[in-house]
Amino acid sequence: MRNLLLLVVLPALLFSCSNLKQTAENKPNPSLKLISSIEIPFDKTFQNTKVGGLSGIDYDAKNDLYYLISDDRSAFNDSRFYTAKIRLLENKVEGIDFQSVTTLKNETGEVFGNWNTAPTTSADPEDIRFNPIKNTLVWSNEGARVITADKEILQNPSLNFMDLKGNFLYNVTLPENLKMQKLEKGPRNNGTLEGITFDKKYKNIYTNIEEPLFQDGNQASTSKGGLIRLYQFNVKTKKNTAQFGYQLEPIALEPNPKGSFAVNGVTAIQYYGKNQLLVVERSYSTGTQACTIKVFLCDLKKATNVKNFPSLQNQKLELVSKKLMLNMDDLGIFIDNIEGLTFGPKLTNGNPSIIFVSDNNFSDKQKTQILVFELFK
Repeated sequence: MRNLLLLVVLPALLFSCSNLKQTAENKPNPSLKLISSIEIPFDKTFQNTKVGGLSGIDYDAKNDLYYLISDDRSAFNDSRFYTAKIRLLENKVEGIDFQSVTTLKNETGEVFGNWNTAPTTSADPEDIRFNPIKNTLVWSNEGARVITADKEILQNPSLNFMDLKGNFLYNVTLPENLKMQKLEKGPRNNGTLEGITFDKKYKNIYTNIEEPLFQDGNQASTSKGGLIRLYQFNVKTKKNTAQFGYQLEPIALEPNPKGSFAVNGVTAIQYYGKNQLLVVERSYSTGTQACTIKVFLCDLKKATNVKNFPSLQNQKLELVSKKLMLNMDDLGIFIDNIEGLTFGPKLTNGNPSIIFVSDNNFSDKQKTQILVFELFK
């Protein structure tokens, strides 16, 4: 009789354990719901500067203040960042009030040069983050790699720390594979350091390149994605401690006409939790005004540290894992060139908000959008 009971109970236990495992594996992914948005007019000015090219955003929760960086290469006004208040009333964006504009300074304390007239002294700002512990900021400069018959510009990207007045403090030590080269090795032009994010305790900083290094393979196409690297730096030592391989999605749409410009790359990252980042992929194809924006929840825990890998091609390695949280195509509204995101204030129901900003490239054909999402964990 006892053996019979065991035979009856054992399958039941196995079934129960199987269900528990399945439940854990099928736990719903975090999701994002659009709750409000506003558009900053193309002709918006603030303190005699043209508001546009907003490529990065970060939130200072203590002061309910946002930092936004412009990717103006001093072509319209000096390279700069803004502070602003975003008015949220009952979870709806009522407006944005710019508070200040601050000019970025180089290592010698000078403003950056105009890309059109003095390209070697210019900067290409892409993201900005606030460190409330040190009351300082860090911003990414994408640099430049222009090799033509009559011009050669090799400007390394950089992660620059500054005070709240835009004065240069120091920068990180770049690994060799982030230095611009005349040969097709290292970063591609306009495909280098884009996103920045601190970890929870501000001990590490993560950044990413937008497109693959030359030695890591081809750029994304409509049939195949590419491999990029995420970089981890120690804030105290300013040194690169890890690199991780990340698989880009293919370009979302065929360009029209066929063969014209199309791109997919990572434009922004945001620390989410231990070993986890939110990663924004932006796909654009000529002939389609809107961009396809996908947000992934990525986990670095099992990813191989490829810091010492000269190339990611033909290697046995574990890439960063990724799960799709949101495809903004599914929102049914026009979405432009999203390049920045940050956690915002808690919403009235206690859920976190996440705020995205788009870069209009200073074009009247594009939009500067601020999108507010509710995060469901």
